[in-house]
Amino acid sequence: MAAMFKLLTAFCVLVSLSSFSDAQTCKSQTFTSNRAFTSCSDLPYLNAFLHWTFEQSTGKLTMAYRHTSASDTNWVAWAINPDLTKTQKAMTGAQALVAIPQTSGAPSVRTSPITGYGTTLANGTLSYNVSGVSAESQNGEVIIYATWTLPTTTTTILQVWQEGSVVSGNPQQHGSDAANLNAQGTLDLLSGQTAASGGASSTLRKKNIHAVLNVVSWGILMPVGAMVARYLKTFKAADPAWFYLHAGCQTSAYIVGVAGWATGIKLGSDSAGIQYDTHRNIGITLFCLGTLQVFALLLRPNKDHKFRFYWNIYHHLTGYLVIILSVVNIFEGFNILKPNKNWKNSYIGLIIALAVQAALLEAYTWYVVLKRKKAEKAPHGSNGVNGYGA
Repeated sequence: MAAMFKLLTAFCVLVSLSSFSDAQTCKSQTFTSNRAFTSCSDLPYLNAFLHWTFEQSTGKLTMAYRHTSASDTNWVAWAINPDLTKTQKAMTGAQALVAIPQTSGAPSVRTSPITGYGTTLANGTLSYNVSGVSAESQNGEVIIYATWTLPTTTTTILQVWQEGSVVSGNPQQHGSDAANLNAQGTLDLLSGQTAASGGASSTLRKKNIHAVLNVVSWGILMPVGAMVARYLKTFKAADPAWFYLHAGCQTSAYIVGVAGWATGIKLGSDSAGIQYDTHRNIGITLFCLGTLQVFALLLRPNKDHKFRFYWNIYHHLTGYLVIILSVVNIFEGFNILKPNKNWKNSYIGLIIALAVQAALLEAYTWYVVLKRKKAEKAPHGSNGVNGYGA
């Protein structure tokens, strides 16, 4: 089982490396036509990046908004809200550049002043002078270029970025996922410092804590604990050590999982009007089933008890159901939080590695069991080649 813990260590290292690489992503990006910018920032939501060059003396802001993992049927937008005080509802009053996909060629870009939520992204005149507006689409990315003329007193802007679907050439309202609702924040054009607006950074930290706790507990420790019980108990020398390892692993997973579940409940109560029914319902189901498993452990009959057979059926079915629902709900969480794809890919890699190891251990376990049964059925005697006395 040491290989399993090596996999866990590798997962933690991979996540750490992916986190580090995320912080450096924009610095490695390049543009066509030898375009270059003096500063860049990895935006915290929607897999987006901003590159810019700012001349304070003239107020010229030359920028490129890069939106990765863009759908061929989605619009993307980047905007500046002139009112820095509107950190809670930065969309209203924002001056937006909206890139709309075309059936052929580069996306078209329209300028759209946004008067309120639910309004259409219609063409209009912005409160800023904007020139050199264009867009390009390549390798699943959409990039918007433009040069803004801002007041020379400007050093910080309130930016908004967004995506949404297009139906019959008309942009529709963007989604209500957490990533969409939090895609806004201030940007210091001189220092490059960014800040999520309205406490969104604190909420993001809580969501990340919720995600990490649940991935480690329900998504990693639970499957590993099941594998310990499934494969170690085959070896008589591992009895009863396998049981204590299994119980310790699953109990730890349950404790950490309850902490993750509690953070999810807290996030739900702090996010009035935002509800993810599937993710929430599966989470509640997991908590209930996990709690039943803990109590079932306390009520575990002895090996020779007449109800032990039925207890084993219940325990195994419930355990495997918990693992399946856990993995499903983790991917639901990825779809809600929409982190950088390296996080999701890291977890997929770990699950595949665990599945491959389980398959190999399953084959070896059956080999050991069949070999043991064959040895038990073979005739035994004190003398003679065939086990019979002379």
